[in-house]
Amino acid sequence: MTTTTTFTRNDIEIATRAADAFTRLYYTTYDSPTRVDDLPKFYRSSSTLTWNGNPCQGVEGVKKLIQDMPSTKHEVQSYDCHPIPGSQPPSLLVTVSGNVTHGRGPAGNPASTPIKSVDGQPRVFFQSFMLVPDPTAPIVKAGEVAKYYVDADAMRFVG
Repeated sequence: MTTTTTFTRNDIEIATRAADAFTRLYYTTYDSPTRVDDLPKFYRSSSTLTWNGNPCQGVEGVKKLIQDMPSTKHEVQSYDCHPIPGSQPPSLLVTVSGNVTHGRGPAGNPASTPIKSVDGQPRVFFQSFMLVPDPTAPIVKAGEVAKYYVDADAMRFVG
C-alpha cells in the first residue's frame, strides 16, 4: 500500500519562500570576504558536496574547498524549489542557475592573459541542493519558514 502526500498551496508558498531566502543568503555569503568561516555553517558533518565533479564531505571539506578558491561573484538567473514528501516541514530540492566569476574578472587579469582565457571570465553554472529541516532549530509556527541545512549539494559549470 502506498501513501500519497498532497501539498497545499500554502505548503508550496512556504517552500518557495524558504528557497528564496536560502538562495539569497547562500550566494551573498559565498561572495562575501568572510565566506571561509560563514559558508560552512550551511552544512553539517554528514553533508556531501560535489563541486564540478570533485567530491567534498562535511563542514571541513567545504571549508577546504572555499579556502583554495579565488573570490567569487555570483549572478543568479533563476531558481526552482520542489518540496519532497516524507517529513513536515518537507525537505526541499532547490535548483539554481546563473553566472559566476572567479577572481577579479577580466579586467583583473594580467596583460599577458590570452584573450580567449576563461580565467576571470563569467561562467554559467547549475547547482542543486537538497535542504533538510534542521532538527536543532526551534520549532516553527504554522505559516513560518523552517530552518534548513544543506544535506547534499552538486555544482557544475555548463558548457
